[in-house]
Amino acid sequence: MGEMGKMAAAVGSVATLAAEPGEDAFRKLFRFYRQSRPGTVDLGGVIDFSVAHAARGTGPGAHKVVKSHLNVSSVSDHDAYRAGLQPVSKWRAYGLQGYPGYQWHWVKQCLKLYSQKPNVCNLDKHMTTEETQDLWEQSKECLRYKEVNKRRPRSLLEKLRWVTLGYHYNWDNKKYSADHYTPFPSDLAFLSEQVAAACGFQGFRAEAGILNYYRLDSTLGIHVDKSELDHSKPLLSFSFGQSAIFLLGGLKRDEAPTPMFLHSGDIMVMSGFSRLLNHAVPRVLPSLEGESLPCCLETPLPADLPRDSVVEPCSVEDWQVCASYLKTARVNMTVRQVLAIGQDFPLELMEENKRDITPEGSCHLDDENSQVK
Repeated sequence: MGEMGKMAAAVGSVATLAAEPGEDAFRKLFRFYRQSRPGTVDLGGVIDFSVAHAARGTGPGAHKVVKSHLNVSSVSDHDAYRAGLQPVSKWRAYGLQGYPGYQWHWVKQCLKLYSQKPNVCNLDKHMTTEETQDLWEQSKECLRYKEVNKRRPRSLLEKLRWVTLGYHYNWDNKKYSADHYTPFPSDLAFLSEQVAAACGFQGFRAEAGILNYYRLDSTLGIHVDKSELDHSKPLLSFSFGQSAIFLLGGLKRDEAPTPMFLHSGDIMVMSGFSRLLNHAVPRVLPSLEGESLPCCLETPLPADLPRDSVVEPCSVEDWQVCASYLKTARVNMTVRQVLAIGQDFPLELMEENKRDITPEGSCHLDDENSQVK
């Protein structure tokens, strides 16, 4: 079946899906892709930015894809290399009409470094600080030999669902505060500043991060990221590991969302009008070749990194652990600027957070073992 046929079949499948009582257009499509079958026409209507024809607008839905302009001169090639990025002139950037090789380092940081204290994670709710002190050290041997012993209990890293950085998001009152803060990782801040600058947002400050750790049965519920006090700055999203279906909707949930793939190495920038749109991840897609890594993750860091590079070589032993984890998982980093230049948190917000701070909070990343929302 050709691409046009696949897309038409997928659109038809969605149209024939009976809506549940009180179900809005976004929830209906979320449920459709949550139940979708990889490798079938179910995914024919999902925009794939890695395929050349997507930018040319072939097929239903693909007409929304347009090439986006990047500010090439705002980031020097040297600074791009320092952040583990290709020169901006080599980036392929796309936008949607209607909506105004250095991955090893970042994967290792998410699993080995950013998961450490004093950063906050979902495991804090049921475990002491001592028990969650170094998830990597407690999990690496278990993950390294995962394929040998498939009946083993899950490691702590495999139970990890989210980590917060910088201004720590309070899952209970959905707010940030000045007194719930730890230093933001300097390497991730530098990466974020370069990406933001290339997209025309010079002066972006990385102040808060939420890292989501998806298993193959995980979903991310329908939501809007509006807790930051300055919405004029973009939200940056970095994806690693298995691919996912991302749904980008409108200001209201009765607007049907646009589905698109997010592959390993993809960067999404939500800015302007799209900054406050509904979005969700209904499905993480297992590899059609069994438990395997995307081919883009097979290439290690080059040996000739700049002397002032913020990315570091990853040892064979460390990558063995990361690769084992990513064969059945997806990691997503989102970075935000919380405050405008010169802005402070309102006094009443700071007092409210003093009364309401609970580092464990409620996890918005759902899977069959964690259905809290």
